[in-house]
Amino acid sequence: MNLYPQKTDLYNQTQIAPAAIGQLQRLTKHTKFVRDMIREVCGFAPYERRAMELLKVSKDKRALKFIKKRVGTHIRAKRKREELSSVLAAMRKAAAKKD
Repeated sequence: MNLYPQKTDLYNQTQIAPAAIGQLQRLTKHTKFVRDMIREVCGFAPYERRAMELLKVSKDKRALKFIKKRVGTHIRAKRKREELSSVLAAMRKAAAKKD
């Protein structure tokens, strides 16, 4: 009699092919369009606006710690910081082009 049946289940699970895993994480054109539309309509969350203010005054480490507290994990915080940094760079570029 097996006392730990859940341990044997590890060997019986079907495996996802590595190529399929890459497709699960890829951003589609439609998804990107929808997210951009939502961002345009809704704007940024309050914590994102505060993080952008920290990034404007070159407080990258403080911004990372602040975002990490809000989103939960270090990797998600780094991704969010990069996203907000690119938004700020685009805003600066648009302002320079306007002048």
